[in-house]
Amino acid sequence: MQIQLVCIGTLKEKWLREAFAEYEKRLSRYCKFTVTELNEARLPESPSEAEIAAALQAEAKAVLQACRGKIITLCIEGEQLSSEDFSHMLDRAAVSGNSILSFVIGSSFGLHEDVKKAASMRFSMSKMTFTHQLARVLLAEQLYRAYQISTGGKYHK
Repeated sequence: MQIQLVCIGTLKEKWLREAFAEYEKRLSRYCKFTVTELNEARLPESPSEAEIAAALQAEAKAVLQACRGKIITLCIEGEQLSSEDFSHMLDRAAVSGNSILSFVIGSSFGLHEDVKKAASMRFSMSKMTFTHQLARVLLAEQLYRAYQISTGGKYHK
């Protein structure tokens, strides 16, 4: 299975880069895991709604060009799954011929509706709000946990 993480922006903090790198290494045993980082649209200090909308539209174009296979967006209005259900969802995708999944994490202003409409699933990790950089680490951890659940590993208790 190929899992692509498409993100707006980069991991800025060293501790986040290190945590993500650890899960990236662990995931390499289970899937082809790649990350595509896209530039965040530049906005003024206090952007107007029109400026935000234009930035999200520009980011959406880049996101949709970068995605391959089945698109899954991370957004607050998405479906919440337990770790076990997330693992089963990945298993179902693999056996149903969806061997490429693109998970999308937007910028601090979220994702344009065009990206959400292109997604086959909208996924939310929590009702809580996380920074987009931390969401990336959390998603990588949950992907690793999902593979551990599927293979009967000891990581998930």
